[in-house]
Amino acid sequence: MVSRKAILLTGGLTLAGFAAAFVLAQPVQTVGILTSDDAEVIAVGQSIYADQCAACHGARLQGQPTWRIRGEDGLLPAPPHDATGHTWHHDDETLFTLTKYGLAGVIENAPPSGMPVYDGVLSDDEIIAVLSFIKSTWPSDIREHHDALNAQSE
Repeated sequence: MVSRKAILLTGGLTLAGFAAAFVLAQPVQTVGILTSDDAEVIAVGQSIYADQCAACHGARLQGQPTWRIRGEDGLLPAPPHDATGHTWHHDDETLFTLTKYGLAGVIENAPPSGMPVYDGVLSDDEIIAVLSFIKSTWPSDIREHHDALNAQSE
């Protein structure tokens, strides 16, 4: 004969299994369009960054020296994308638009910029992968701040 304890334990485990399945089946709440926790996307983004962005923004995302001071050509040097820069001060949509269309995509009558336009060079998914890679390198407090910024802009 099966003991009452065994029945309760089996029922409890079954109920816990159903609860876990329900929780896991719920969609994950994401804020913004970047997926900085997806290892596959980050790997793709890191490769594209190395090919398309590192020459200006640095292999370690450190940007160019004196990036806040216009050069003799009137252009600002490439800013860092690490925690020392200002990339994380902009929501995902702004970063995406800036990358795809250049400064003119986010500012009317934009001043000249050395930032190339990637529309027609990189797909939307590739741009998102690069930006996701960049975000994945930020410390957790900056990623949390960035997530809050995205939540405000939605």
